[in-house]
Amino acid sequence: MRGTVRVTSGLLLVDGLGCRVAPSAGAGREVIVDQRRPEKMVGMSRASLDKDPRDVAAMFDDVAEKYDITNDVLSLGQDRLWRKAVIAAVDAKPGERVLDIAAGTGTSSEPFADHGVDVAPADFSLGMLKVGKRRREDLAFTAADAMRLPFADESFDAVTMSFGLRNVADVDLALREFSRVTRPGGRLVICEFSAPTNKAFRTVYTEYLMRALPPVARKVSSNPESYVYLAESIRAWPDQRALAEKVRGAGWQDVEWRNLSAGIVALHRATKG
Repeated sequence: MRGTVRVTSGLLLVDGLGCRVAPSAGAGREVIVDQRRPEKMVGMSRASLDKDPRDVAAMFDDVAEKYDITNDVLSLGQDRLWRKAVIAAVDAKPGERVLDIAAGTGTSSEPFADHGVDVAPADFSLGMLKVGKRRREDLAFTAADAMRLPFADESFDAVTMSFGLRNVADVDLALREFSRVTRPGGRLVICEFSAPTNKAFRTVYTEYLMRALPPVARKVSSNPESYVYLAESIRAWPDQRALAEKVRGAGWQDVEWRNLSAGIVALHRATKG
């Protein structure tokens, strides 16, 4: 089912799930809600690299229940180390406000909340939000599109996004939106798959993505075909330097990056002038 919901208060209700929408910016705005499930659509079981937001959201809806455990298995547990690196890079203090966009089920948001940070876990996958809300009722899960954030200007001290930017249809627009909702002097931290620094290892890694990842996903994921798209999107993603240029082009300053796991993942950090 797909339709348009006009937000008239600070709460958007979807299938009984309360998803917070920033009242100062959300009231009167329209939110596109798409509850299609890939397995019910003829010829569609995963998103494509044109990254239609509805298709990508539907794909993540379908993998939500087993998403966290699948990631843990496919990354050989490295995802836990990556999350810790993100927390350290954001360096949020108690009382600060952090937007965790593409937060999925909230796994990346929990450490912030547990240390007294006011975190807003946001995602455009309603399935992810529903699973997350069952896990952590205390977190203010928010239905949000990275390209049209339902938050007022300069609302956050930091914005972070882990493994979601490559799924956005217009990366430049999203990076500008992140800047819009960040206070002057605030931080941006992007954690995303990147290009391994060693050429020989890069070749082995690419082969793993396209050959080993889908069979493993079939054993642990509810929609293994979606992981074919994820592998393709990783291969097509810009390397560390190219992404840094995109961040800089969106108006962010002091852009730098740090490689994790030999460059399989890169942390990009920047500040708003």
